[in-house]
Formats: sequence, C-alpha cells, structure tokens
Amino acid sequence: MMRCKAVLAAALLWCSAAAHAHNFHVGLTEISFNPRTGSTEVVHTYTAHDVEALLMNLYQRQFDLGLEEDQAVFRRYLEKQFRISAGGKPLPLQWVGMQANIDSINVFQEIEKTALPPGAVLVDGVLTDFLPQQVNNVNVSGPGRPTASIVFNRERREQPLP
Repeated sequence: MMRCKAVLAAALLWCSAAAHAHNFHVGLTEISFNPRTGSTEVVHTYTAHDVEALLMNLYQRQFDLGLEEDQAVFRRYLEKQFRISAGGKPLPLQWVGMQANIDSINVFQEIEKTALPPGAVLVDGVLTDFLPQQVNNVNVSGPGRPTASIVFNRERREQPLP
C-alpha cells in the first residue's frame, strides 16, 4: 500500500511539473517580400501544444493537425485572428499551407504579386484570446522599409506596420 501511494505521489508530482513547464507562450511571424515572385510571404510559427489546447477548448475534441480537415479548422481560426489591411481594405492573404510536428505549427501565407503598401495595418490576435500571456512577435522586411519587429499581445492586437 505504501509503495502504491509513493508511485501515485511521484506521478502527481511529475504531472504538476509538466503542467508548469510550459509557461512561455509566444508566436513568431515573419513577413517579407520575395523579389523573385513579387509576392509578400508570411510565415507563422506557434507552439503545437498551445494550438492543440486552443482547439480542444473551442471544440472539446482532440485534433490531429497532420490531417487536412483538422488543419481547416485552425485555418478558419487563424484567418479571423490575423489580417493585413491598407486604406481600410483587407489585403488578399492567401493560404499556402501548413506543417505540423510535435513541437511547432508552421503556417504559410502570401499576398500574391504585391508588396506591403505604406500605411498597412496588421491585426494579430492569434492565441491572445485564449492565453492571456500570449505574445506574438512579428518581423517585417521588404523593399524600401527597414527590418522591424513589432510585439502583439492581448492589449495590442492592431498596429500599423513600419
């Protein structure tokens, strides 16, 4: 009986340590102009655990982001939470694809045959609606603009791009 209690206590300790091990919630987005294609490319990277927890919370089921139908669910969410506009009109951000592995989720988008216009505004609320401490770092580069980094969080979801 004592051995069973010791094993149970060790298991509970391990579970609580695992739950506290992931307390840094960050997303990274790279927005850059590809002179070869003439398109603006957008690459997002998020922690797989955070995306899976979000989807579980929204839909009360497990997701396999290696499956196209489950990727489509995350796509709909991302397209609501991440937008680029210019002159008050959304830019046509096309979905290129997604890669998922055990550690991270990478999403690829582009604005075909277009460089970011001056005065573009970015809305980035990905995961900030679910994780209060989520921070999204966006790095922007392109012709005629210096490389810049912008930080988005729950309080700062919409900002002009430099």
